[in-house]
Amino acid sequence: MAQEDVFKKIVSHCKEYGFVFPSSEIYDGLGAVYDYGQLGVELKNNIKQYWWQSMTLLNENIVGIDSAIFMHPTIWKASGHVDAFNDPLIDNRDSKKRYRADVLIEDQIAKYDEKVEKEVAKGRKRFKESFDEAQFRATNGRVLEIIAKRDALHARFAEAMNASDLDGLKQIIVDEEIVCPISGTRNWTDVRQFNLMFKTEMGSTNEGASTIYLRPETAQGIFVNYLNVQKTGRMKIPFGIAQIGKAFRNEIVARQFIFRMREFEQMEMQFFVKPGTELQWFEHWKNSRMAWHQALGFGAENYRFHDHEKLAHYANAASDVEFRMPFGFKEVEGIHSRTNFDLSQHAKFCGKKIEYFDPETNESYTPYVVETSIGVDRMFLSVMCHSYEEEALENGETRTLLRLPAALAPVKLAIFPLVKKDGLPEKAREIMHDLQFHFKCAYEEKDSIGKRYRRHDAIGTPFCITIDHDTLKDNCVTIRERDTMRQERVKIEDLRGIIEEKVSITTLLKKLK
Repeated sequence: MAQEDVFKKIVSHCKEYGFVFPSSEIYDGLGAVYDYGQLGVELKNNIKQYWWQSMTLLNENIVGIDSAIFMHPTIWKASGHVDAFNDPLIDNRDSKKRYRADVLIEDQIAKYDEKVEKEVAKGRKRFKESFDEAQFRATNGRVLEIIAKRDALHARFAEAMNASDLDGLKQIIVDEEIVCPISGTRNWTDVRQFNLMFKTEMGSTNEGASTIYLRPETAQGIFVNYLNVQKTGRMKIPFGIAQIGKAFRNEIVARQFIFRMREFEQMEMQFFVKPGTELQWFEHWKNSRMAWHQALGFGAENYRFHDHEKLAHYANAASDVEFRMPFGFKEVEGIHSRTNFDLSQHAKFCGKKIEYFDPETNESYTPYVVETSIGVDRMFLSVMCHSYEEEALENGETRTLLRLPAALAPVKLAIFPLVKKDGLPEKAREIMHDLQFHFKCAYEEKDSIGKRYRRHDAIGTPFCITIDHDTLKDNCVTIRERDTMRQERVKIEDLRGIIEEKVSITTLLKKLK
């Protein structure tokens, strides 16, 4: 099945089973805005809990805050967002559609990568067991020709982006003969910059209202609270401040479901360090964050680092953690060495000293910052994309399931009485009332056991238990595991221990230590 078709099925599955809905759907929706349904919010909260605890429980020098969405407008002037938070946009005159020029070019680079993979697949099919992929990539003429074109395009693109050369971006689009996906034509306008911040007004009257912005990132709320946290928490360098919260960007090219939205959620941690040590901490957090992702068990081959060639105005190093989505490797998290830019800018604009007095060296300095920033929604999408599977069974049937990491699954345990009589529902309810204090449980008695299993396979429930007539005699139930469909008879008194060991966030956290 084509990856594009797989992605469409995942989007459909999210709506059908209550994970993600189009926002305001009864009014025909609102572009690039989505609501999380009853199962989606549970999965999303579990992702946030995994991140939050990995930061604040496993690191005694990291604390959390929750800053306001509305912030003083001068903050965004100091941070550079008012003047520099722009995307390069281009219009197609025939379709009247607007695109990000850099995304069009990145997609073209991805097409060259896809061509290489197709050639490799042909070689694998032709040579079978004797196929040496590394040698094929290094010697095959067609592969080398495609890679040369790809690398030349990548070099031109990096040069244009680093120089903010809008004419250069337009020329790349022309030279590569990139067409509009809608009209199929190359009738492009010039490239121009567009600021991404949402404006609103605060005040009791129109005349007295002042212009403020919906925050485009959560990081600045941490920076302006640096002194508050450092002093009240008696924090010593190095230390970090973590935050989870909503951010807003007026994305013109919002696409690929919840991958790029106008309202989204971030999990960010700013780690304050002594100047001169920031690059060592940058490497530390790169490794730490990759370990966090890979602890979910999705396979190391589905992750990679992408080091930035064009650095943001505040950074001296930057790298992305990219995950293999159905539409290619895409960024889910950024790790940036932000130098002392943010704190220095806020000190300059507010007129107050924002420094750290080091009692060991008896000196004051403006700390440098290493940032880790992960999109909750992108993380959610990567989890769904990897977990979705249509499995062919031995009896010729196909079951749809989500192989969610058990600790992230919205429902941990489904409880089924075999029939709706003979005291089985009462016994099932008794078991549920005991276990629901420890993890999210669901109770179902409608339809056959087989259909109930399939429903919970589709929403990623890792365990189901069935209460039958023997349960009333031996106080045992049948526990069924989602991934293997293996069934085992266990004592009711052992259920909590068996399940809790597999579904607890603590199980994931222990992999990180």
